[in-house]
Amino acid sequence: MKSVLNIAAYRFAPLQALKELQAGLRELCTSLEIRGTILLAPEGINLFLAGSHPALETVLARLRTIEGLEGLTAKESFSARQPFRKLLVKIKKEIITFGRPEARPDQDGGRRIGPAELKRWLDEGREVTLLDTRNTYEVEVGTFRNAIAPPLQDFSRFPELVAQLPEELKEKPIVTFCTGGIRCEKAAPWMEMAGFQNVLQLDGGILKYFEECGGAHFEGNCFVFDLRTAVTPELTPVVDEIAAAVPEINPNAASSTAAPACRALANAAPGD
Repeated sequence: MKSVLNIAAYRFAPLQALKELQAGLRELCTSLEIRGTILLAPEGINLFLAGSHPALETVLARLRTIEGLEGLTAKESFSARQPFRKLLVKIKKEIITFGRPEARPDQDGGRRIGPAELKRWLDEGREVTLLDTRNTYEVEVGTFRNAIAPPLQDFSRFPELVAQLPEELKEKPIVTFCTGGIRCEKAAPWMEMAGFQNVLQLDGGILKYFEECGGAHFEGNCFVFDLRTAVTPELTPVVDEIAAAVPEINPNAASSTAAPACRALANAAPGD
């Protein structure tokens, strides 16, 4: 029985008094036995949490009392076990590291396309370029069929790789996508500044697409930054792959398809 609720949410909005907010959220989540990661920055909030449904609703209700976070929504999935080892509430310069302050999602989040609309475009065979803005180890776990995936090891390198894209793409429709949408909030506006004229971002990312459209036009699973390693298009944790990648369980772990992602997971932070 899958009794643990997993939520992911973010919002770009100016936040104040971060240390007080950090202390309050840490105390609240600890009292509710919630684990996961909350990233706070002057530009907003990014969170990945797991626990009981009532506990997480309590946290979301608290966050929605904060100016700028009133409409905060979360993507949900369930797992049979707690996918996080502990609770982290961190203050960072950015909630998603990009290193380009001129990219301001709170002022210009770019144009969006919903999952159902994108699926319709792909069903119809429309001319559209799908651009994966995630790291290479995430792409190896799964991505959209025929998507372009620049060789990213760090999202902060995205601008330099955008400069290497074919010039003809600047006049063609492009849909950027990532796990939950946060990276595209910076990637899409940056591409527009770089001269790409018709850039959309997949609203809610792959996880929202899975929720609404399943695995249509998608190959593989979606990497996530917790002990589930990945979720299927049905939003089911790939727990068997995790076990296969742990040397203590599987002597052949080095050849497991999940092993590269598991190694990357050990060195990555949510949203990197």
